[in-house]
Amino acid sequence: MNRVAIVTGSARGIGAAVAARLVEDGIDVAVLDIDPMAAESAAARLVRAGGRATAVGVDVSDADSVRGAVDEVVDRLGVPGILVNNAGITRDNLLFYLSPTDWDLVINVNLRGTFLMTHAVAEHMAKLGWGRVVNLSSIAAAGNVGQANYSAAKAGVEGLTRTLALELGPLNVTVNAVAPGYVATEMTAALAAQAGRTVEEHQAQVAATIPLRRVGRPEDVADVVAFLVGDRASYVSGQIIHVAGGPVR
Repeated sequence: MNRVAIVTGSARGIGAAVAARLVEDGIDVAVLDIDPMAAESAAARLVRAGGRATAVGVDVSDADSVRGAVDEVVDRLGVPGILVNNAGITRDNLLFYLSPTDWDLVINVNLRGTFLMTHAVAEHMAKLGWGRVVNLSSIAAAGNVGQANYSAAKAGVEGLTRTLALELGPLNVTVNAVAPGYVATEMTAALAAQAGRTVEEHQAQVAATIPLRRVGRPEDVADVVAFLVGDRASYVSGQIIHVAGGPVR
């Protein structure tokens, strides 16, 4: 079966690494991103690497945009049997300084976006009689100072993951989540700037708290996602897998 995957927020960071890993496994990949030009560049890299890929601009928090994007993927690559809900943003602040606007932005992209994308793709998976959904959570789902919005969204993603595993299991669709710890990306580089440190200083400080004594790489997460969407994970569903260099406390 020719498998088609949608990876949201895959123009850069973890999403780009996931897309590249799936292409290595012979899966056709739709690069979905809020930045259409960045998505085009990412898809072009996948094609140059020998894969079959296309780029589609999407706002995952908007239902019409999501429906239109999924329809484009079907037209260009075929019916998607794999969905990786990776798109996410942060707007960090302590409670007293966190605006309702920043609360809504993070909830809408990270949680609502995961729901809308799965809602749109699941009907195609039902027709295929096969599907894999992998949602990106975070160790912040357990709570993190200055991330009330992000933590709430990711905790919601984990609850959604478990519920959809129950609902979609009878359709031969597995639903799992991957919860990374600190991963070296543009997003975490911004955290260093906010803390007034260089990226290297910030990563060294974080690595000292991790049992494996290093920060994560996007490829670390991509390898776990690749396992979950493959045939060897056919009996794994409703799980939250931490990719954090050690136990999550």
